[in-house]
Parts: sequence; C-alpha cells; structure tokens
Amino acid sequence: MTIKAGDPLPTATFMTMTENGPEPVEFDSFFKGKKVALFSVPGAFTPTCSAKHLPGFIEKADELKAKGIDAIACTAVNDVFVMGAWGKNAGTEGKVTMLADGNGDFAKAVGLTMDGSKFGMGTRGQRYSLIVDDGVVTEVNVEAPGEFKVSSADYMLGQL
Repeated sequence: MTIKAGDPLPTATFMTMTENGPEPVEFDSFFKGKKVALFSVPGAFTPTCSAKHLPGFIEKADELKAKGIDAIACTAVNDVFVMGAWGKNAGTEGKVTMLADGNGDFAKAVGLTMDGSKFGMGTRGQRYSLIVDDGVVTEVNVEAPGEFKVSSADYMLGQL
C-alpha cells in the first residue's frame, strides 16, 4: 500500500555518513517534533538526480526553512558510502541530510519502489517527495515514470 497524506511515516533505520564513519539515524530524533522535507531519488550520481533533484533542494534550502521546514533529507536505495560521497560531491553539508536506505526497507514500507532491473539497478525507490510533520505525512508527491515535476523543491515551496 502506498503511503498517503495523514499516514504516520513508517519507522525505518537509515544510515548516514559522519566524520566518524557510517552511523544509524534514529527515526524519532530526526522526524519527531520537526517538519521535514524528505525526497527520494532512484539513485545517487544518476543524471536527473544529480543535475536537478538534489541541486534544487540545496539551492532552495534557505527558502524551505524560511517556510517552516526544520530539516531536508534525501533518501535513495544506495549504500551509506555512495550517499556520503554523493552528498560531499554535491555540497549538501548544512543543507540536506543524506539518508541511505541501503536495503530498500523504507522504500518498501512506504510502497514506493520501482524496478530498475532494465538499467542494472534492481529494486529502487521511486522519485517522490514528502512533507512530514512530527512523523505524520502531510503531502505526498510521486512522479510519473521518467518525469521530474511534482517532487522538486520548487513544487514543494508552493505547498508550504
């Protein structure tokens, strides 16, 4: 079942790269009591994800925070090392937290997986964005295959 507005965000364990190496992200400490802009990309270092999706949230981070967003996070079904390298390469520090969903458990829990086998990518998370307020989803923006419109930072700004 696909997550919808009004649903609690499923508890999942993400990993993030820190100066001390990979560390788990505690769900409650990241989402509870905060308004979070969470977006998912099919893969780190892939064309649309690297050229448009992640850069848009980096560029609009201050505007999103001015409209009440406490944290911005990017998730993908990639390992923590790849997500850490992609974040460093893109300049996310202080703007976007990179949350690795290495086994795709979160993507499965929200019902937003895609089959990237045709491209040698296996099961991945779809391209989407969520606004999560105190652990509850208030907006769900899922892209049609091959599209990049409703999951963008600009689109989310219009929702706030």
